Amino acid sequence: MNALQFEKSPYLLQHAANPVDWHPWGEEAFRKARAAKRPIFLSIGYSTCHWCHVMEHESFQDAEVASLMNDAFVSIKVDREERPDIDAHYMTACQLMTGSGGWPLTIIMTPEGTPFFAGTYIPKESGFGHTGMLDLVPRIRELWATRRDELVSSAATVAAALAEHAETAAHEAHFDRDTVGKAAQALAGQFDGANGGFGSAPKFPMASVYPLLLRAWHRQKDGEALQMVERALRAMRNGGIYDQIGFGFHRYSTDPKWRVPHFEKMLYDQALLCIAYVDAWRATGDDFYGRTAGEICTYVLRDMTSPEGGFFTAEDADSEGEEGKFYRWTRAEIQSALTADEMEHFNELYRDIGEPEVILFRDPAQTAAPGRLESALLQRRQARKRPSRDDKVLADWNGLMIAALARAGAVLDEATFCDAASRAADFILTRLRSSDGRLLHRYRDGEAAIGAFADDYLLLAWGLMELYEATFQTRWLREAIRLLDGGIALFWDDEAGGFFQTSRDAAGVPGSRVKPIVDGVIPSANSVGILVLTRLAEITGLEEYRRRAQLIISLYPREAESNALSFAFFLFALDFFLGPAFQVVIAADSNDPQARAMVRAVRGRYLPNVSLVLRSTSEAEPEILRLAPYTASQGLVNGKATAYVCRRWACELPTNDPAVMLQNLETG
Repeated sequence: MNALQFEKSPYLLQHAANPVDWHPWGEEAFRKARAAKRPIFLSIGYSTCHWCHVMEHESFQDAEVASLMNDAFVSIKVDREERPDIDAHYMTACQLMTGSGGWPLTIIMTPEGTPFFAGTYIPKESGFGHTGMLDLVPRIRELWATRRDELVSSAATVAAALAEHAETAAHEAHFDRDTVGKAAQALAGQFDGANGGFGSAPKFPMASVYPLLLRAWHRQKDGEALQMVERALRAMRNGGIYDQIGFGFHRYSTDPKWRVPHFEKMLYDQALLCIAYVDAWRATGDDFYGRTAGEICTYVLRDMTSPEGGFFTAEDADSEGEEGKFYRWTRAEIQSALTADEMEHFNELYRDIGEPEVILFRDPAQTAAPGRLESALLQRRQARKRPSRDDKVLADWNGLMIAALARAGAVLDEATFCDAASRAADFILTRLRSSDGRLLHRYRDGEAAIGAFADDYLLLAWGLMELYEATFQTRWLREAIRLLDGGIALFWDDEAGGFFQTSRDAAGVPGSRVKPIVDGVIPSANSVGILVLTRLAEITGLEEYRRRAQLIISLYPREAESNALSFAFFLFALDFFLGPAFQVVIAADSNDPQARAMVRAVRGRYLPNVSLVLRSTSEAEPEILRLAPYTASQGLVNGKATAYVCRRWACELPTNDPAVMLQNLETG
């Protein structure tokens, strides 16, 4: 067993028995490299990564490769989900050096941490134009012994490029209310009209794009934007990328038609796609979308929730050494699980890739709800050996899932979802804390560790804001404000604005602190920061929050509107900032039936720039008066539940009628 045996990360523990003398990231490994005057072999991946498994099996478990590595390097393993700062830094280096990236990420660098070689998966043996580990390691060792100055000089060039890339200066870009419409037009030119979605293969869900397109439809009356949303969401839900039996989305499709997935399941995909389907239901009223959102939540609560209430990170693609084995069927297995009548119905609903093994998908136009067929197959599947699960709990990913469950629970009127979101929020706020009260990034096996990143503070704040609007429990709004203020204190750039990824006092990676602005599969901290700052400015009346949001917006280039696939959440948040935004303050007892009718009326419409606030009239001094002081003058009219539609805290005449409230929103 190597030094990884003492770690908590499932990914690092997977490599603890490798003959490679792995070290966790830390000063001890760097000190050893400096003392031995050896380069460092850095390998970054995550526990559910298929090609990480392949490289481990081929090379890191191989005695010959391990012997070469142990003689040439000090080797370090990093879980990218535990240390997104390290991953981001070296992934940028890989992209600058090679033009591409991916996992496993392979970096060879000086003892000071500056890379001079970068790649991704490397096979054991050379072939097909690729250098294998058996040839690469001796070659690097020889170059380090005979031409070290050249490697160090090359590393210095990379370091300079990384430093330049890390600089995020203010732009003179001008964004206006036409920006989202222009972004939608650009997306239309990239949309796969035949199959839905964007790109060819591999084809990713691009979950943040669809809420953006819905905003374009709402603001610009752009019917094409709504058509893109519906075409993609239907194709994905009915495709093989969706687990037709147990629900939830796999990570991506290996083909353009969404039929053959890479079977890994990630928590962030479930959260962001759930939000997309909830919003599509609000926009269209089509139960297909609301039902899909509910199915995603059902999967997460069944298979991805810890006993303490936090949400796990991911499920592997592999089981019993084979990718997708848990999810594939043979025709004989399906026939043995169903009656003859059920089999006939099954053949009407489902298509498949064909023998020897079946991957199930449906026609994109299919709208049938899951029922007895899926339940019978799910029961049969439960007897199989499940894929491994990465059971660490991450604060930022949990923030996303809390936001999704809270929104789904509120809109679909499912208290179970809101309860699960509340339980997870309690768990994160209680257990992922340091002794001085600061947020921590990761929890696993009874241990919370790793100082939180800006993503943790801001994504969790977003989740708590959604949870407040779903439950009207002011403690969630209070905690969201605390997280935002804590994030400003720890990560804000006082000179140019924006959030750095790491805190002021973090022991960071070699190189500069960076401000993430590009939205990947997870929205960037600064994109989410714009949304959180803007929404809390609207709810609390604090103009300082809005000023900070404006400073973040200045960091984004004009090209963002034509590159919406990389800036989708930024554009989504920008649309909220540009407004018009409304606060709907309902003055009532929280149990008042008329108040509930008003709340349902708002939640049932697609009103993307509306914040809901409950001003309780059953308490003498409700906490909301302190958090949102402008609500002090908003009380009952005629002794009944009363709605105030406000814009920048200037309110329409109060009303007791939900229909008048909606009219004020639509004409405001």
